[in-house]
Amino acid sequence: MPIQGYIVGIVGFAILNGIYNPALLPHSTGMAVVMTMGMLNAHVSVLVFIAYLLGATLTIMLAGIPAALYERMSGSTESTSTSMWIWLACTALLTLPAVTTFFRIGGF
Repeated sequence: MPIQGYIVGIVGFAILNGIYNPALLPHSTGMAVVMTMGMLNAHVSVLVFIAYLLGATLTIMLAGIPAALYERMSGSTESTSTSMWIWLACTALLTLPAVTTFFRIGGF
């Protein structure tokens, strides 16, 4: 499988986690409020969108840590299929609370 296929899966899981994770949304919303500091007072939808993006970005960064450690220990200079599988699996594990929320509220 080409690396682009893994990236599509990683980003898909991260978007799902950024939107539906019940534990992540309050923290990312608070961070979005701190980052924008009064610029978006009248536009709540933009603030929520920024919070979703922050949650998705945090998911991608946290899930990439084990893959980066594997690449460092194996001595590879570029991403391999194994490291992309590790990254995808970690992203999927981080997304499990969001998947349960997604199906509980009827997002499907």
